[in-house]
Amino acid sequence: MIVPALAFLAVFSRELLWLSAAGIFLSSLDDIAVDVVWLARIAFRPTAPLPPLPAEPGRFALIIPAWDESAVIAPMLRRLCGSIEDPRLSIFVGVYPNDPATRAAVGSVADRRVQAVVTSRPGPTTKADCLNHLWRAVVAHEAAAGVRFKAVILHDAEDVVDPASLEVYDRHMPALAMVQVPVLPLPDRSARMVSGHYCDEFAEAHAKDMMVRGVLGAPVPSAGVGTAIDRDVLGRLAGPDDAPFDATSLTEDYEIGHRIHRLGLQGRMVRARVDGRLVATRAYFPATVGEAVRQKSRWLTGIALSGWDRLGWDGSLSTRWMLARDRKGLLTAAIAVVAYAAAVLVLLQMLVRGGLGRSSDAVLPPILGQESLLPGFLLFNVLLLAWRLLMRAGFTTHAYGPVEGLLAAPRALLANAINFLAAAKAVDRYRRAVETGRVQDWDKTRHRFPDDREVQVNG
Repeated sequence: MIVPALAFLAVFSRELLWLSAAGIFLSSLDDIAVDVVWLARIAFRPTAPLPPLPAEPGRFALIIPAWDESAVIAPMLRRLCGSIEDPRLSIFVGVYPNDPATRAAVGSVADRRVQAVVTSRPGPTTKADCLNHLWRAVVAHEAAAGVRFKAVILHDAEDVVDPASLEVYDRHMPALAMVQVPVLPLPDRSARMVSGHYCDEFAEAHAKDMMVRGVLGAPVPSAGVGTAIDRDVLGRLAGPDDAPFDATSLTEDYEIGHRIHRLGLQGRMVRARVDGRLVATRAYFPATVGEAVRQKSRWLTGIALSGWDRLGWDGSLSTRWMLARDRKGLLTAAIAVVAYAAAVLVLLQMLVRGGLGRSSDAVLPPILGQESLLPGFLLFNVLLLAWRLLMRAGFTTHAYGPVEGLLAAPRALLANAINFLAAAKAVDRYRRAVETGRVQDWDKTRHRFPDDREVQVNG
């Protein structure tokens, strides 16, 4: 019984190796195509100078949806108001009637520019629904104060807002309908692996992938924070219902970048340095596997599953390519697990063969078969993966230094596991949403706001 079972296992392992190798190969080709565009068009070109400041500085409305954010919203607002004293900035915070702690925290911030906006329904609703309430409050403020905002800025309750970001928005608008500045997760020394994998992903995505989208003329999705949208454009998106954000969407920020692009307008990721420092939004990201899976499952559900239904496959070739990249996360997560399973099976067989000694070759089929293609294909995939890890480590090093860069490779293994668990949960969430026909409420993660020392050290 042992020999037939091992023989079957050898054949099964070989098929898994072929399946995972083919998937990794195709995904890697996609990634390398983006690398080639970045190397050819972006990497070695000098940074373009910032456009001149307009003669009349613009007014900005900064909107923050806040459900159950009493732990972070007050220090966030105090830091924001202390670092940006410009009276042309107005801050609107969306709170819920059944969340008195968050309402009290907002009310404790003594700055006349801060206005609490109480939603018409108890929470949690969707984040997009809260954003629509904030949009209507912005329009009402314009009418009451006799002012007109240049743009509406999106941020979350846990964000460290870069004080130079308003200048970046002012310089680039209205030439751009949407301006996104990079997001740089703050390294969490107490959870260097889980929290750190966000550092790796954002460092690469916001320095390379989003820049490539701009070069190709594809839609640039909003990250939901550090995003300024032209006020008139947002008014066009609002339509007769006065709701620019789709209240049934889990990823309204991602979708609004596509909707702006479909209007024939341009959004861009802008990487600018002011006084030698990258203008970026900084924040702590989830520090536990459970919270990371929960957050990423929401992203995957909204982008890869619901987004498929809501956005379809319309657009130019480059747009469709980027849509495919956004939606391949479910597939690549599954492929990574298959590859790990195949590697474990091969390792077990090698251990058994070592125990059987020389007689194993006489009674068991070779693990990789007699053909020569599979070993060569696997070696080629190893080289592709090495390139991917090198690129990721390079971007992390550039953003965070060599120590974090060295951790990027081992963190990639953890990221694959988190992404697989998130993909499985996303599929289940989507299935339940389709079966019930219900809009999913705001499934937010717990947040932590850094103190000034943490921002200075990690910023």
